[in-house]
Amino acid sequence: MPGRPDGHWIHHWDPEDRVFWARSGRRIARRNLWASIFAEHIGFSVWSLWAVLVLFMTPENGFHFSTEQKFLLVSTVSFVGAALRVPYTLAVPRFGGRTWTIASVAVLLIPTVMAAYLIQAPETPFWLFLLLGATAGLGGGNFASSMANISFFFPEREKGWALGLNAGGGNIGVATVQLVGLAVIALFTLDGGPLVPLVYVPLLVSAIWVSWRYMDNLGTARTAPTAYLAATRDRHFWIMSLLYVATFGSFIGFGFAFGLLLQSQFDRTPLEAASITFLGPALGSLLRPVGGGLADRFGGARITVGTFGAMAVAAAVILAAIENVSLPVFLAAFSVLFVLTGIGNGSTYKMIPAIYAAKAENLMNQGISREEAVARCNHRAGSVLGLIGAVGAVGGVGINLVFRESFAASGTATPAFAVFLVGYLVCAVVTWAVYVRAPRPQPSARPDETPARTPAETATP
Repeated sequence: MPGRPDGHWIHHWDPEDRVFWARSGRRIARRNLWASIFAEHIGFSVWSLWAVLVLFMTPENGFHFSTEQKFLLVSTVSFVGAALRVPYTLAVPRFGGRTWTIASVAVLLIPTVMAAYLIQAPETPFWLFLLLGATAGLGGGNFASSMANISFFFPEREKGWALGLNAGGGNIGVATVQLVGLAVIALFTLDGGPLVPLVYVPLLVSAIWVSWRYMDNLGTARTAPTAYLAATRDRHFWIMSLLYVATFGSFIGFGFAFGLLLQSQFDRTPLEAASITFLGPALGSLLRPVGGGLADRFGGARITVGTFGAMAVAAAVILAAIENVSLPVFLAAFSVLFVLTGIGNGSTYKMIPAIYAAKAENLMNQGISREEAVARCNHRAGSVLGLIGAVGAVGGVGINLVFRESFAASGTATPAFAVFLVGYLVCAVVTWAVYVRAPRPQPSARPDETPARTPAETATP
């Protein structure tokens, strides 16, 4: 039985032991998972707050910022959230998942209360809005620490489901805050902007209490900072980073940009934009666990290749919709693209632990003990998960910067979606070439670089 002699610290944890898992591990892991989802959800909502508040920054409310400035604002929020993901991942082994979740949620009270004040002050200089947006980016770091923490709790055979559910529950915070924005605009018009962040103050307090009451710290969760440097020498890190930039980067980037696109490309009012923007992020978030589940069943690489191909098709349809000024086609294709980003998020994230599970198996075949092989590869996988999560969030920054440059150069989003289409095709080819086709033997590889079987093989039960 896992002991908790130091309050909420657990010092024995072996989810791969099926007896341990059935007796007590599953119950404890799932309790931590549900609490983690709630806390991460609120963190994601705060991170996405300015994607909604920019809809209130209209000339009618005294704001005169350009479309390019607004895209720069949401890009800044996204960038800070991405940059914090590495230190946030490191914080879980250092302080414990429960302890860090409480602290990281509590600090979000500051940017949330400040946003409620500043959205009422249109005379505020733009640089101060950028600074405040950067503080809201703290919520983006919560994703990495939450995912790293939950990955320690679950056995390999259930990681796809657990990570997909945890990430999807957090990701849907993008849609939730947009629904809050829609309700505020509908009930209080554009004068109700301060109410959007104020809604999240009691929710943040609730998340702090839930984390304190239901979560645990794992004494066995250890990842040395040097493991991150080692991870960057692994070719799988760079390949999977590229794939996650294209899936999660697209999801968070489009989630931040959707309302601005409707206003700038199709001249929608704030109410019209807010009534639609929640749909895409909601679909993408809800489908992320499906992507993880499909990867568990059929293999992450196979699902990911198909997803990228479909994303390229959706981008092509969006280009046609912009060219023909067809809002219904644009909305339909964009919604499909959001769905595909969700599925791709789940399948690519599942590929990462699958790669390192295969490496652990190969190490055991070379005579290394099961405990040592699993520990070594789990620590490497945890490091890679955190780093890739950070790089993927940087993709969201890139999405919004591409939109900014696209509007600055041509006044339209057409060049941006052309870039995205090419990018998705490149990712499909890379995934197929590296992980789907039969790998070539590499007999000279060192034990810690033993080539893993493809995720398509390792993720199939």
